[in-house]
Amino acid sequence: MKYRSTRGQAKDYSFEETVMTGLSPDGGLFIPHHIPVLPANWRQNWSKLSFQELAVEILSLFIDESEMPRSDLKDLVQRSYATFRHEEVTPLAKIRDGLYVLELFHGPTFAFKDVALQFVGNLFEYFLERRNRQDTSGNTHRLTVVGATSGDTGSAAIYGLRNKKNVSVFILHPHGRVSPIQEAQMTTVLDKNVHNLSVEGTFDDCQDIVKNLFGNKEFNSRHHLGAVNSINWARILAQTVYYFNAYFTLLRQLNIDPASSEADQVNFDFSVPTGNFGDILAGYYAYRMGLPTNKLIVATNENDILYRFFESSAYEKQTGADGNVKETLSPAMDILVSSNFERLLWYLARDAEKDGGKAEIASVDTALNEQLCDEAGQTVATWMQQLKEQGSFKVSNDVVLNARKIFDAAMVTDKETLDTIREFYDKPGQTSYVLDPHTSVGVTAAEQVTKRDQLVAYPKGKEIMVCLATAHPAKFSEAVETALKTVSGFDFQKDVLPKEFHGLLDKERKVVPVERADPNLVMEVIERELRGEGIEF
Repeated sequence: MKYRSTRGQAKDYSFEETVMTGLSPDGGLFIPHHIPVLPANWRQNWSKLSFQELAVEILSLFIDESEMPRSDLKDLVQRSYATFRHEEVTPLAKIRDGLYVLELFHGPTFAFKDVALQFVGNLFEYFLERRNRQDTSGNTHRLTVVGATSGDTGSAAIYGLRNKKNVSVFILHPHGRVSPIQEAQMTTVLDKNVHNLSVEGTFDDCQDIVKNLFGNKEFNSRHHLGAVNSINWARILAQTVYYFNAYFTLLRQLNIDPASSEADQVNFDFSVPTGNFGDILAGYYAYRMGLPTNKLIVATNENDILYRFFESSAYEKQTGADGNVKETLSPAMDILVSSNFERLLWYLARDAEKDGGKAEIASVDTALNEQLCDEAGQTVATWMQQLKEQGSFKVSNDVVLNARKIFDAAMVTDKETLDTIREFYDKPGQTSYVLDPHTSVGVTAAEQVTKRDQLVAYPKGKEIMVCLATAHPAKFSEAVETALKTVSGFDFQKDVLPKEFHGLLDKERKVVPVERADPNLVMEVIERELRGEGIEF
């Protein structure tokens, strides 16, 4: 398996090179040369596997054994998920007939990003240790990880990389725009190799700075930058696993044999709270591999660039009244541009050059396929340049229609977010469940799409909706308490707050303020902090 850039100027990267490089030198994102086909009898053979065992099977389709022996991959997976509080890693909770929540918040930082970043942190360490073991020159291979966060990526990256040998991690977060719990989770980690930068600006400002640093060849080369944002392919890959795990878990709960004709009658929809598009993109890869999926619902808040794309064919920045991203009760989704959407755009551009649809081109080595891939890269590069210069680009209606074969989209307001939190906690006749505001966006979007599709032709069979729960509700106390403050007997401390969060806000903190969103200023801060670690460069 090799990897290429979405912008066409880099190809034939190994998995290790892809992971350690992060962002392609041409500014694009890495994608596999081809999407592997699932092995014969996969439904029967994988149906009873644990999450960890399933992860090894899926990841090995993208990681050649010549790059990482299967025994090493198995060890990495076991260590990565030993940190999770639930034995199933990503369990399912039924909150209504036909409606399930996939709980992705049982990792160290109570957010879905732990699923990928615990694995990515171990990958970084594994590859660095091997490089240093094989290098006889005496030079030490190091990695300076730089990432931007709207809240959850930062703490998940920090917990995945703290105390990792030969790794320094710098996380940029927008000052005052993450929840108090999220900020405390990041800044109370005092390990020497962890650095939190509080930037005056928005998440998009932080993300732009990170991309600028990766694009600065001199700075990148001097400090060997590594990526933890979902621009890193390894994050997307790790997240595909829980889509498969949800599928098998549901069939077991429904007492349906995966190999039976009854299983073929079940229609699986996934509703995904979506900001940077990484989480739902993992579902798209699972679908392209062959996971039975009816719809992937892009659930956005009022920062709705993705929803508007599916409605209008235009990908266009749209800011709030102050010219910036609109602040909502689901802050991890408060973005102007979804970085990972570029990966989907590449497939849409490539498929537009053939007859569309789900099937992969038969051979990845044919001249025809290479021509189509190169043309797709050129198309994406043009779109990204238009976005940079003009703030928007538009695709043909056929491109969006092709995307809508698997994707749907809905936009959810703050009021709807609060109403849904209240409904699922305080509705007679159903199990009480506390949703965090991002998960509430996903559930609300699912309800919107389901209600709409009951009025039109819908696939026959058993309808199952799985909403991805991206964070524990305790991380967003303001929204949860606002929604439930009028509910008799509700007590946030007793009903929601886990013991791990007790006293967190009072702990000692380590944070570096950055007075303006300036790449040059951030580079100065990074180099000053590295010198403080005793690192020479």
